[in-house]
Amino acid sequence: MSRRSRKAAPASAGAARCTVTVCRGCCCGTAKIPGLDHPAQLDQLRSSLAHLAQVRVTGCLDACEHANVIVIQPSAAGRAAGGRPVWLGLVNDADAADDIAAWVEAGGPGLADPPGVLDLYAFTPSRRIRQAVDD
Repeated sequence: MSRRSRKAAPASAGAARCTVTVCRGCCCGTAKIPGLDHPAQLDQLRSSLAHLAQVRVTGCLDACEHANVIVIQPSAAGRAAGGRPVWLGLVNDADAADDIAAWVEAGGPGLADPPGVLDLYAFTPSRRIRQAVDD
């Protein structure tokens, strides 16, 4: 993730909201990733982002080695400011949903720097995999 300074703006300001895509396919959200209440994680994201972002569930994003995968897509304003989708992998900590919600509330990609802990989750998938969500 970029460390450049970004102008903070609330997610509700102006254009379309961020989209948070939660993989619940092959490995993500299954018993293959033990020790996490997967339905509770999804419920937490949906409730904390209800008025801030669209939360959608998708099938396998083909990044199974990073399960659980969550992709944060910028709002239209965030994209105009240079933001690009951020792929988060190994999101297997119950507190991660709070960090994601705080970032989206601050504006998300392109408009706000993410909480530092999210840097630990960020990864760059192959171009083929990125095209499944980025466009």
